[in-house]
Amino acid sequence: MFSFLMYMIIEAGQGLETGRGITIREIVGDHWDEFIKSMAFNLKHPLALLLAQIVTIIVVARFFGFIFKSIGQPTVIGEIIAGIILGPTVVGYYFPGFSENLFPAKSLGNLQLLSQIGLILFMFIVGMELDLKILKNKADDAVVVSHASIIIPFALGMGLAYFIYETFAPNGIQFSSFSLFIGIAMSITAFPVLARIVQERGIHRTRLGAIVITCAAVDDISAWFILAIVIAIVKAGSFLSALYTIALALVYLVIMIKVVRPFLQRIGELHASRENLTKPIIAIFFMVLIASAYATEVIGIHALFGAFVAGVIMPDNVKFRSIFIEKVEDVSLVLLLPLFFVYTGLRTEIGLLNELFLWKITGLIVLVAIVGKFLGSALAARFVGQNWKDSLTIGALMNTRGLMELVVLNIGFDLGVLTPEVFAMMVIMALVTTFMTGPALTFINKIYKEDAGGESVAKPVLIGQVVRVLISFGNPETGRVLLRLAGNFMKKQEMSEVTALHFSPSTEMNQYAIVQYEKESFGPVNNEANQMNRKIQTVFKVSNDFYKDIIDETNNGKYNLLLIGIGQSIYEGSALGRTIGYLNALFRRERFIKKVTGQERLFEYSAFEERNRYLFDGSNIPVGVFVNKKFTKCDNLLLSIQTKADIFTIDFALLVFENTDCQITIYDPNKIILSRQQQIQSLQRIMFLNAEKVNIVTASGMKKEQLQKYDLLFVSVLGWKEMLDSESVWLNYSPSTLILKDKRAEIIRKR
Repeated sequence: MFSFLMYMIIEAGQGLETGRGITIREIVGDHWDEFIKSMAFNLKHPLALLLAQIVTIIVVARFFGFIFKSIGQPTVIGEIIAGIILGPTVVGYYFPGFSENLFPAKSLGNLQLLSQIGLILFMFIVGMELDLKILKNKADDAVVVSHASIIIPFALGMGLAYFIYETFAPNGIQFSSFSLFIGIAMSITAFPVLARIVQERGIHRTRLGAIVITCAAVDDISAWFILAIVIAIVKAGSFLSALYTIALALVYLVIMIKVVRPFLQRIGELHASRENLTKPIIAIFFMVLIASAYATEVIGIHALFGAFVAGVIMPDNVKFRSIFIEKVEDVSLVLLLPLFFVYTGLRTEIGLLNELFLWKITGLIVLVAIVGKFLGSALAARFVGQNWKDSLTIGALMNTRGLMELVVLNIGFDLGVLTPEVFAMMVIMALVTTFMTGPALTFINKIYKEDAGGESVAKPVLIGQVVRVLISFGNPETGRVLLRLAGNFMKKQEMSEVTALHFSPSTEMNQYAIVQYEKESFGPVNNEANQMNRKIQTVFKVSNDFYKDIIDETNNGKYNLLLIGIGQSIYEGSALGRTIGYLNALFRRERFIKKVTGQERLFEYSAFEERNRYLFDGSNIPVGVFVNKKFTKCDNLLLSIQTKADIFTIDFALLVFENTDCQITIYDPNKIILSRQQQIQSLQRIMFLNAEKVNIVTASGMKKEQLQKYDLLFVSVLGWKEMLDSESVWLNYSPSTLILKDKRAEIIRKR
C-alpha cells in the first residue's frame, strides 16, 4: 500500500516540473556500454581509489610481513619490502599501466595524509612503550653506550656528508642542513623493533637485556630531541634563526611535563581498569595527542615529535598503558602504518641507482652506518667493562634502524634536504642494517657459545637420578596438568627441578601487554606449584617458530625429560598453516567434515605425528606427549609393552614407582620382558622388596572395566601407533596417557 502511495506521489510530483528547465536525458547506444562507463567512472572516484589502494597495501604488506617473520626477521622488514615492490622499482617498472591506474600521481596526496595519521598514532605508541622508570634508575654503563651510539655515527655521518655534498646535495640546501640530516639518519635506532627482538631472544629479563633496552630508550629520546633541533635549523636556515623555534619548543615541553602530565596521571589512576576507561576519558587522551602534534607542527619541529612526547607523558600505570596501547595499535599498525611503507616505496626509485658509482656510494653509506652504530656501540660497551660477547650483542641490536629510519628519511625528503637518489640509498641502508640484526646475533652466539664443561645435557632418566623436567605448554591449564604429572617423577627428590616454558605467539605484542600476558599464562602453573610445595622456574619468550625454540631450549638446557600436551599442531599459530591444514583436509572428506564441525579425532596417528615429529626428531632427550583425561593423581599405573622398542619405558614407570609408591601393572602380552635381562634385574629388585605393588600381565587383551581402574598409562610412540591402527578398546577407555619417545633408546636397540 505504501509502495503504491510513493508511486502516486512521484507521478503527481512530475507535474510540478513544468517550467523548471528539466530535460529527460535519453541514453544513446547500448545500455551495457552506459553501465560500463558508469563503473569505470566509479572506479576512478577518489574514495573508491583510496579504498582499493588500502586493500591492496594491507594484503601485500601482511603477506610479505608473514614471509619475513617466518624466516626470523622483523615483520617491519617485509612491510618495507612490500612498499618498495608496489612502487616504481618493481610494479611501476614492469606493470606501468597497472601502477598508474592504482597509484596515479594525483591520488598520492590522500595516501600521504592517511599515512601521516598512521605515523602520528605509531609515534604515540612508541612514546607510551618507553618505560621511564628504567631511565630513572639507569646505569652509568647504559648512559655511556647510548650516548656513544649517537655521537659516533652522527660524526661519521657528517664526515660522509662532506665527501658527497657536492655531488648529491640538492641545489639551495646548505651544507649544515645536509650534514645534520645525514648524521641523524646514521644515529637513529628503532626502539620498537629492538624491544621485540630482545623479547623474542629471551634476554629481556637479563642484565644484558636491561642495558640494551635502557640504551635504546635513551637513544630514542635523545635522537628525537636532536631531530627536532635539526628540523628547526633546516626550516629556519641557520642556527641563530632556529633559536626562536627551539625556545618555543622548550616552553611546549615544560607545559607538557609540568602541567599536562600530572593531570593525565591523575586520570590514569582513577581510570586504570578496562571498565572505567570510557569513551569520554579516551577522548581526553586523544585530544591531548592531537593537540600536542598540532602544537609541534605549528612551532616548526614536526607533528611526529608532538605525538612522541604525548606518548611519553601518558600515565605510567602498566595496566592503563597496556589497555590504551591495545586500543590504538591495531588501527595504527595494521591499517594505517602499511600505507606509510607503501608511500615510502612509491618514493623510493632504486632504478635511479643505475651506475656502478652510485652503488659504490650506497655501499659506503651502509659501511659507515654499520661502523658508526655497530662498532661504535660495541666498543663503548667494551670500554665500560662488558665482555666481548655482550658488547657485540649490544652493537648488533643498536644497529637496528627499521621504521624509525624511514620516518627520518621521509622528513628529510619532504624538506628537500635529500635527493631521490640519496633517499633510495638511505632506504637500502635501513633495510640492510635491520635485516642483519638477527643473523648477527645468531653468529655472535655461535662464536661465543658457552662451554658446557663436557657434561652431557641429555642423560637418560634412571632410578635414583636427579630429574630435571621441562614442561612446554600453550594453554595455562595444560601447564597446570603437566606440572602435576611432572611431580610424579620427583615427589621424593628434593634436588629435582621443573622448568615451565611458554611462548608468546606474536612479536607484535607491546611490552606492557607482555607483562600482563606472562602473569596470566603462568598463574595456574604457579598456583599448582604452591599446592605441591615445589619451587619451579619459568621461561617466557616471544617466538616466531615454537617448535624450533622448544628444541633449542630443550637441547641447550640441562634437562632429561620434556613434557608437552597433545594439542599443539603445526597447522596452528599462523594463517598460512591453518590454510594448509584446511586444504589438506579438503582431500580427505571425512576429516574435512570433522575439522569444520570441530570433531576432528586427535587419536589419529597421522595427526599425532604431524604435531610432534619435529620435536621427536630434534630433541636430544626423551619426550613425553600427554593425553589428559582429567588426570589428578597416580595411584595405579599401567605400562604397555607391545614391542622390543618399548623396553625403555620401564625406566620411566619405575621412576614414578620410586617417587609415589603407586601400584604398577605391566601389560606384556608378547612376553618381551623375559628376553631382556637388564630390565628383569631391576624389576626383580623392585618386586622382591614390593611384591604386592608390581604385577605383570601376559594375557592378551584388556577389557573396558580393567582399563578404567588405572590413573595413568605409559606407552611408547610405536605402541601408541599399534593401538590406533587396531582401533582397540584402549582408545576409548584408557586413562590419561603419556606417550614416550626416546631417540637414544632406539639407537641403542638398533646397535
